[in-house]
Amino acid sequence: MSTHNLDKLFAPTSVTVIGASNRPHTVGNLIMRNLLQGGFEGPIMPVHPKSQAVTGVLAYPTVEDLPIVPDMAVVVVPPAAVPGVIDSLGRKGVKAAIVITAGLGQVVDEQGVTAQARMVEIARRYSMRLLGPNCVGLLVPGVNLNASFLHEPARPGKVAFVSQSGALCTAVMDWASPRGIGFSHFISLGDNLDVDFGDTIDYLGTHPDVRAILLYIEAVRDARKFLSAARAASRNKPVLAIKAGRVAEGAKAAASHTGALAGADHIYDAAFRRAGVLRVYNLEELFEAVETVAHQRRLVGERLAIMTNGGGIGVMAVDDLIDMGGSLATLSDDTVEKLNKVLPPTWSKANPIDIIGDAPGKRYTDSMEILFQAPEVDSVLVMHAPTAISSPDEIAGKVIDLYNKNKKAHVTTCFVGEGAVANARRMFAHAHIPSYETPDQAVRAFMHTVTFARNRKMLMETPPSLPVEFTPAATTARLIIEASMSRGSMIMNEPDAKAVFSAYGIPTVETHIARGPDEAAEIADRMGCSVAVKILSPDITHKSDVGGVVLNLNTPEETRQAAQNILDRVGQVYPDARIDGFTVQKMMRRPGAHELIIGVATDAVFGLVILFGEGGTAVEVIADRAVTLPPLNMNLARNLIENTRIYKRLQGYRDRPAADLESICLTLIKVSQLVIDVPEIVELDINPLFADSQGVLAVDARIKLDPSPQASAQRMAIRPYPKTLEEWFTMTDGRSVLLRPIRPEDEPKHYEFVSRLTPEDIRFRFFGLVKELPHDQMARLTQIDYAREMAFIARADLDKDGEEETLGVVRTVTDADNQRTEFSIVVRSDLKGSGLGLALLEKMIRYARDRGTTTMIGQVLKDNTRMLHFCENLGFKRARMVEEDVVELELDLQHTGDKAPA
Repeated sequence: MSTHNLDKLFAPTSVTVIGASNRPHTVGNLIMRNLLQGGFEGPIMPVHPKSQAVTGVLAYPTVEDLPIVPDMAVVVVPPAAVPGVIDSLGRKGVKAAIVITAGLGQVVDEQGVTAQARMVEIARRYSMRLLGPNCVGLLVPGVNLNASFLHEPARPGKVAFVSQSGALCTAVMDWASPRGIGFSHFISLGDNLDVDFGDTIDYLGTHPDVRAILLYIEAVRDARKFLSAARAASRNKPVLAIKAGRVAEGAKAAASHTGALAGADHIYDAAFRRAGVLRVYNLEELFEAVETVAHQRRLVGERLAIMTNGGGIGVMAVDDLIDMGGSLATLSDDTVEKLNKVLPPTWSKANPIDIIGDAPGKRYTDSMEILFQAPEVDSVLVMHAPTAISSPDEIAGKVIDLYNKNKKAHVTTCFVGEGAVANARRMFAHAHIPSYETPDQAVRAFMHTVTFARNRKMLMETPPSLPVEFTPAATTARLIIEASMSRGSMIMNEPDAKAVFSAYGIPTVETHIARGPDEAAEIADRMGCSVAVKILSPDITHKSDVGGVVLNLNTPEETRQAAQNILDRVGQVYPDARIDGFTVQKMMRRPGAHELIIGVATDAVFGLVILFGEGGTAVEVIADRAVTLPPLNMNLARNLIENTRIYKRLQGYRDRPAADLESICLTLIKVSQLVIDVPEIVELDINPLFADSQGVLAVDARIKLDPSPQASAQRMAIRPYPKTLEEWFTMTDGRSVLLRPIRPEDEPKHYEFVSRLTPEDIRFRFFGLVKELPHDQMARLTQIDYAREMAFIARADLDKDGEEETLGVVRTVTDADNQRTEFSIVVRSDLKGSGLGLALLEKMIRYARDRGTTTMIGQVLKDNTRMLHFCENLGFKRARMVEEDVVELELDLQHTGDKAPA
């Protein structure tokens, strides 16, 4: 349902309380008092079967007796009574309810259905939104709504707080109130059986009074909805999260190294990064971070200059910065020379910039002006320790004045101490300049802005095209996998797994199967090279652990004896293990090659995850890994590599050349595409993957399969590129063009496309003259969320260099409820009459209808008569005038008319 009817929940004009009570110290009594004391201006209607009034307000014996249909209900009745109450509210026409009651899952009716399941079923029947159950309620200070049993009200503010934990709601309110922290919304999700994180983020992400969204997460239920909502909101405002349960209880048994290494907390980290969410680890850090990222100017780089009147606190800040992975700016000779002219001779001559303890406000601002202009400095941390000579208030005033004059300056302040600097910190807070008490707090705040900027950049980055044309032999891989499943082999043997990887263009080592020691010797003789022998058994996951691998065998007899010894060892350790034989593979000697691991595992929440790190037999001990969510492009693949310790070594050191990072990235992309194309793959390993300056080579491979129905497209938290929507179309002049979904890599060609539109094309499309689109806006047009948006482009080999060229585009943006989708379309003027515009819009109509969208709308300038007639011929109706010169058209997608395409 997403945001459907959430306005009734979060901005009601009338409220009823079912279970309201006159008894002191009860939840029903406290909720009534909070509603009244909060100043809610609409009707508050308690329902009580016996009392004439509750807390002095006229009460009604039943829901049916309510004089009006309330927007929202608060339900505080025993668990067994909740389904009946929800049914009564639904019949009355109520569209939103907060269910405070807990324990619904333990109450079972005569049909064996829990009260919880029955409640949800009834609510959906009436399209009623439910907050809870088992929650403390909801506060919206902007409309004076306190529909909760919290012990104190929330102050008004611009920050929304959403929590799964009721106890944490109480703690946050208690923590925030004395600090003067206010909220636009304060939402307790409870068991979030209906309204969940995705729904609330969708609602709050477009709310004009919400500057930032704070989340306390214990578990995400609908990963795809959560990521889609968070990615959309993060482009507009900061989204910050605390994730509870960071420490895993223990790794479950897995069929691969990846399954053991990809811990749930690492996966949440990866999901947050992909969604642009900033993760923090405690309440104080949460509110520090939101003050920083919500008020701070946009950071354009990561190099920090630290300016201080005390050397000690400056050094502490440097230590903290390096420990947190930050970047200390290196002052250029030119900057040092300029600082020499305004600072005492004894200043530090380097970063941190010690301007000496007696520094007055002017010395601070003189230095800051130079640092603001220094190209090697992206941000300045201004530190001050109180002395008997200088005035913190005077320094703060000067810093604020200079900051306001330099609109692009990025500044964080740290005035250490208590009483002497308290007013200076208040001055900074009033000026919306982040200010902190200690060096580590200030540096951590700066790193929050760095992480936030990185996450936003990842959302907006234009990925490069693949370095080589990548066309997998998908049919070959499918046949190999189906043959394995037909034999009942859900863990593919090594040769078959390598054959699948080879079909996707991943270089592998020549490998053969031997049924016994003698056959192993024969294979080694035919190969005529040094070989390795490994046990082949579906029951043995890690072959090295049981002595099931022998390397560097140079003769057939050595090979036969090694195979026999393996049989003997395995027979002693695992006497019941099924032995299918051995693999005999060519020994690959790559001196100096790095041993890496690339793997895939399936997470219970986020589905498929991709892992990268240092490989080898000690991979779990080394535990150098990073995880991400598919699908991948070159930028995302490189970012994954950069998040590991081995990345520095891959860049080369001493006499060891750099590894071919492009080949490693491409291998990650190929693995990503493989698991997208083959839904039966639930786990895989390439370990080790040799990587050096010559490229990559998969030495060992493992694939685990699961043919059950759960292996579907929904197993991916981020919907991949929908290749099945590609189709060819022949224009009236006989030229063939490809109609396909837009991709992030299309951004450069999209600039060319827009540049070739006529002024009239641009006016009709953008309702005004647009000279050029900035990168941020173009990124939003090309980097779409296929779960919610769609854009089909027409591409053809038409330009003088024979490269693909964009000829036209149609796009839709669908509301989170999948009820209405708004379209726009533009085709180059020189292609009018080619049939391309009709083909694009008909394709989009079919797509929207197939996904169950109810209505398609579009806004067209009144003087664009050609477009108006074009749409009306497809079945669109003129719905209304949006403005004096803008017509809104509407198409009923679920009613097949004579003109609308089927």
